[in-house]
Amino acid sequence: MRRIRRGTRIIEYTGEIITDEEADRRYDDETMDRHHTFLFAVDVNHVIDGARRGNDSRYINHSCDPNCEAVIEENRVYIDALRTIQPGEELLYDYQYERDGEPEESWDRLYACECGAAKCRGTILKPEKKPRRRKPRSGSATRKQVKRQPPATKRSRTHAGTSTRRQAAR
Repeated sequence: MRRIRRGTRIIEYTGEIITDEEADRRYDDETMDRHHTFLFAVDVNHVIDGARRGNDSRYINHSCDPNCEAVIEENRVYIDALRTIQPGEELLYDYQYERDGEPEESWDRLYACECGAAKCRGTILKPEKKPRRRKPRSGSATRKQVKRQPPATKRSRTHAGTSTRRQAAR
């Protein structure tokens, strides 16, 4: 209804905080007729189930070209604006589900993306890490050592889910 400026904290993703094991019990991927959950992993052992005591944040959809991002701070999840969002524009963030274990062919169908963005990667899964290519060392050339600085932000940025079994609002 109104313009949201870049960097604005829009909403907290709320719901019942449960263990990873409880999430697996409640939502068994193998037996669900339709894969639809509102789970958001906050750490290795805990998940927010937005279907129980959740708010409107659970209805924010995925896009490969989002205008929002999910930010985890002290086991709480917030949705922040990545850029200025105009009135009437849908709120979207990149779910980037973590790939857990060996990829299976069924993942392409189960985690297909139809966001329509020009940058759409065809899946709501986090992009696979490409192996780093090592540059060949030239015999006598010396390489300048660069000291890496720690990240400037105190915020830990992450996205929905810690495994392909974890779903955010879909």
